[in-house]
Amino acid sequence: MIAENLQQLHERIEKACSRCGRNAGEIQLIAVSKTVSADRICQAMECGISDFGENYIQELSRKRIGLDDTSLRWHFIGHLQSNKVKYISEYVHLIHSVDNAGLGGEISKRAGSAGRVQDVLIEVHTTDEPTKEGVSPDKTVELARQLSRFTNLRVCGLMTMGPFSDNPERSRVSFRHLADLKRAVERERIENVFMRHLSMGMSHDFEVAIEEGATMIRIGTAIFGKRLNQTL
Repeated sequence: MIAENLQQLHERIEKACSRCGRNAGEIQLIAVSKTVSADRICQAMECGISDFGENYIQELSRKRIGLDDTSLRWHFIGHLQSNKVKYISEYVHLIHSVDNAGLGGEISKRAGSAGRVQDVLIEVHTTDEPTKEGVSPDKTVELARQLSRFTNLRVCGLMTMGPFSDNPERSRVSFRHLADLKRAVERERIENVFMRHLSMGMSHDFEVAIEEGATMIRIGTAIFGKRLNQTL
């Protein structure tokens, strides 16, 4: 099932890119493996997937130890508390969810202790849904400036989530707003800030995200199937 799902997913990515004049090679697929067993992650790996996104520290740590494969690149995509950074600071490939300078400082400190520079994305709250995390759009440039001062942290772009909806078109405004913010940060020419990535789009709205400039899409259901109690 996973192999078939991935084939269909790649076809949809190709079609979305064709519609907006982009190359599918520009799109990095992050397989969201939250609640997914190690066996099913291995099936996805056999199909060529090497980037996996997790939402919870304990689950990520358990899978990382259990799989013990250095070819895997783990992405942390959930809400991150400062006191949990120490558990992933030695190995996580990219943190998608930095939304304040205090968290950035802790990430930089822990990365420094591990002898590395940690790549991060700034999470931006682009909807009117109070349950979502992220810095407000009007404070995004200033947060990028604050994070740029941390020696062992490198800002590589922005991340957002569209609104909860069965209609993918409802996400377009959020994704377009994030792309505008990316350009706004770029105009500031902030040292140590590199707007390489827009991480946006999930199983229900990734095609719209690609049309609006996504370079990373975070896909769970369309690869692994519906989770229990999942609404989208």
